[in-house]
Amino acid sequence: MCTWRRRRTTMALCVLSVAMSLVGCETNPYTGRKQLLMTSVNQEMQMGAQAYDQVKSDPKMRLSQDPREIEPVKRVAARIVEAAKRSKYAEMAKQFQWEVTVIKDDTTANAFALPGGKMAVYTGIFPVAKTEAGLAAVMGHEVVHALARHGAERMSQGQVANVGLQVVGAAIGMSGGNPMLGQATMAALGVGAQVGVLLPFSRKHESEADYVGILLAADAGYDPRESVALWERMAQLSAGGGPAEFLSTHPGHDTRIDQLKEWMPEAMAIYQKRAQMPARPLPEVGGS
Repeated sequence: MCTWRRRRTTMALCVLSVAMSLVGCETNPYTGRKQLLMTSVNQEMQMGAQAYDQVKSDPKMRLSQDPREIEPVKRVAARIVEAAKRSKYAEMAKQFQWEVTVIKDDTTANAFALPGGKMAVYTGIFPVAKTEAGLAAVMGHEVVHALARHGAERMSQGQVANVGLQVVGAAIGMSGGNPMLGQATMAALGVGAQVGVLLPFSRKHESEADYVGILLAADAGYDPRESVALWERMAQLSAGGGPAEFLSTHPGHDTRIDQLKEWMPEAMAIYQKRAQMPARPLPEVGGS
């Protein structure tokens, strides 16, 4: 073996060894799914806070100053956070420094929650959510992504996948074969890692967030059945568009709705024991 090839292989194996030594495994308290994690909660919270500051300071972002938009979001967020502090994620939820911002963007139907509890809701989600109960389904889902450390898990999976490709690349370099063939093999392995591992895990994250999210919404006093109506409206909006479920990071709308219906008895049992919140309509959007 040539010296440079030996060094390349040794270096790749060392990188893999270091990466594997940093791997941590945790178990999701609701689903029992094992999670690969290579960052600490404190690191994630710092990254979340930095990302949130960047969003709020972005001159392209317009933060809502309208109480009609801010008050319902804050009301729902507060109740979801309190439910999280009673949940199986209670320890994590109590560590987070929760904050919510309303972004005035009537064309973007989105919301997010970052590690550390930094949340944002775009006003474009209002026509889809329709009511505070629909918004609770959205925010419950996003909060679970943060509490379940899905972002950190995706980063960890990506790191391990990249290290694995480096090791395989070193092995291909050892063979002395056609360089073009080696590049094609690496490209194929990259696609395989993306479709076979990273995307399915992302779909699992989405389903996990749907499941625990409606439990949090129910515990917060919001009718979890609104989650089904929400995704039916989402399906109507995206009819005929989007990639096949196999190549998507999200479950198909029909899959998602079927799963929500399957989990609904558990959510309804929680909801019926709580003080039930009225399904107040969200404000109309589209103005200046």
